[in-house]
Amino acid sequence: MDRRLCVHLCCLLSACALAAVSGAPIQSAPVTGKFWHISDLHLDATYHVSEDHSQVCLSSKGHEALNPGEFGDYMCDSPYELILSAFDFMKRSGQLTDFIIWTGDSPPHFLVEKLSTDIVVQILSNMTSTIRKYFPELMVYPALGNHDYWPQDQFPNSTNKIYQAAADLWEPWLKTEAIKTLRAGGFYSQLVQPGLRVVSLNTNLYYSPNKVTTNMTDPAGQFRWLMETLESSRQNAEKVYIIAHVPIGYLPQCNSTTAMREVHNERLVQIFRKYGDVIAGQFYGHTHRDSVMVLLDDQGKPVSSVFVTPAVTPIKDASEPYSNNPGVRLYKYDPRSFGMLDVVQYFLNLTEANEERKADWKLEYVMTEAFDINDVEPQSLQKLARSFAGCRSEAFQKYFNHFMVSYDDTIVCQGLCKTRQVCAVQFLDSATYSQCVEGRLRSQGLDHNFF
Repeated sequence: MDRRLCVHLCCLLSACALAAVSGAPIQSAPVTGKFWHISDLHLDATYHVSEDHSQVCLSSKGHEALNPGEFGDYMCDSPYELILSAFDFMKRSGQLTDFIIWTGDSPPHFLVEKLSTDIVVQILSNMTSTIRKYFPELMVYPALGNHDYWPQDQFPNSTNKIYQAAADLWEPWLKTEAIKTLRAGGFYSQLVQPGLRVVSLNTNLYYSPNKVTTNMTDPAGQFRWLMETLESSRQNAEKVYIIAHVPIGYLPQCNSTTAMREVHNERLVQIFRKYGDVIAGQFYGHTHRDSVMVLLDDQGKPVSSVFVTPAVTPIKDASEPYSNNPGVRLYKYDPRSFGMLDVVQYFLNLTEANEERKADWKLEYVMTEAFDINDVEPQSLQKLARSFAGCRSEAFQKYFNHFMVSYDDTIVCQGLCKTRQVCAVQFLDSATYSQCVEGRLRSQGLDHNFF
């Protein structure tokens, strides 16, 4: 045999042997994992363009639409065309995603007499089948929103027709144990892949307008179940993504107001601090606006990143000075540690879409690029939050424009508006939030009672 050929064959054999020893050939894990987040679809099937702006949609509750077009109006919930345009954009985006989280609220903001349990179930069924049609190969992890019940907000602490219907509708996505707790209390957990678990909470049980669970310390036993689930994940070396509709913490557009009852907020904050080493991210909807929070432990160390995604619906209350453009969101995560790497926010300029009669969804921002941070882990979010505090913080004004999903970049948030926002980002419990507010008001020469 030719010497050169012999040497070549020996090299090939050595390479094959090395590959066999090292377990090759195997494909390396992807550098970045991705998943979508959609929330607050709020389908209004009554929406139609009319010359009589008081008759455009029932969700405006008699208020006149501002400038109605094919894809909606800022005084109305989503027409079907708007929701379909969002899903179509996601499907055509070319993003190779691992799953979708869907944090609730499919029915519209109608007066209670205009809805019923059967109508709510019908809308849940419609949105579920639409999502499955667009994303037949993707796993979807849903959470119930406060409007996913009738009468709205009044979620009970035991099984009911809505929990049963949700379990039936979502059975293709969920396993037996998840379906069992969903039927019983509207919450569940499920292993996404080895090492990563999704915990879907029914935080509507803690929502202030929910009269059914008033004075209950642990509605549906969810706190006990949550702690047992997180402890099990810790023992099994799993990371957890918390998903829910109503978020923890304080509403950034309101004075000293938690999104859920304060007593239940305090309890959840305690639990999430205790299991900060397990929880790799928290994901909510409900507010319709775009915000972040960073949960600090008792010593002020950042332990958990909290993300509130903006709504697909563009509706606003008649008294509000601004609304949001429709939004959908992509998260990037480390597929090994499951730590959060980035937020990629997309939006639809509703005014332009209606004028051009074309839904041109665009990139609004990439968080690491917009704010010059390394990732969206707790330490990076704390750094970002601290940069907001300055009286002329450009980072904060950019953040507030994102809060409105680029609704109107001429609106400036300062004074009390900024105090609400800045304190809500970092301080999620009553004591530290109050200290933040009092400190900022003193620096402005204002009394706390003014707030």
